[in-house]
Amino acid sequence: MPIKKGLGKGLSALLSGSEEEYGGSFKDEPIEDKSEAANGSSVEIALNLIDPNVNQPRKVFDELAMGELVNSIRIHGVISPIILVRTGERYMIIAGERRYRASKKAGLKTIPAIIRDYTPQQVKEISLIENLQREDLNPIETANAIKQLMDEYNYTQEEVADRIGKSRPAIANTLRLLALSEPVIHLIEQGKLSAGHARCLVVVEDEQAQLMLAKNGIDNKVTVRDFEKMVKNYLSPKPQKKPQEQSLELKDLVSRMQRVFATKVTALGNDGKGRIYIDYYSRDDLDRIVEIVETVQKAQMQARESE
Repeated sequence: MPIKKGLGKGLSALLSGSEEEYGGSFKDEPIEDKSEAANGSSVEIALNLIDPNVNQPRKVFDELAMGELVNSIRIHGVISPIILVRTGERYMIIAGERRYRASKKAGLKTIPAIIRDYTPQQVKEISLIENLQREDLNPIETANAIKQLMDEYNYTQEEVADRIGKSRPAIANTLRLLALSEPVIHLIEQGKLSAGHARCLVVVEDEQAQLMLAKNGIDNKVTVRDFEKMVKNYLSPKPQKKPQEQSLELKDLVSRMQRVFATKVTALGNDGKGRIYIDYYSRDDLDRIVEIVETVQKAQMQARESE
């Protein structure tokens, strides 16, 4: 595909001249003659001529962060220009939708922008990759964007990893999140369940069990390591040990000891091996047990002396 050849690692070059290189002043008047921006220099574009990108991977914009950006723009203006492409008599955003939205909320009429000349296919790919490289998408948005790149451009996981600067295992782990049930995916999108916790649930096929386990891990109630153990225990529960059968003779011994010591006596185990517990609940109980033991010792000594 020609798109693959034209982009790849050259994304930074395609987007060069934007945020890193433009921090100065811009023209005061919005332009409507788009030929003025054809050379790629920064210009002021009227906000009412700009449309969001329908292929924007990010679907959720943090309100708190957006409010902070709005306040910053009101004070300092838009420092870094957004990237646009012409669509007839209007423009579509390639990079910088947060700044576009914040500028509208701040009451601005224009925004600094750089106009690029891309094909529709390049627009879509660059939009996806640019957002993935910024690493401010939630895990599900990231997974959907990666899947879209692979589906529409026949990219392998290795090719996607190369284009966005991540390892192939990281790409594979992110994609695995899309196999989870909708309720669990919703928890991830809300930020209640971390991607690390969520990946542990991929091996759980039952959707109700996924959600049940997920509720134990929301808001980082347990560490990812402990959560992984919890999932493993669910999948391979340890068999419960059956209580050992006790002989009638052992049960009779326990009964006689309870009468002698006048307290609770418990035997764990069987005739071959085990433990006997003698409970006491007061100093009087303890003194009585001591007296009985001393009596038995005296009887043993007398028996040895008479031999």
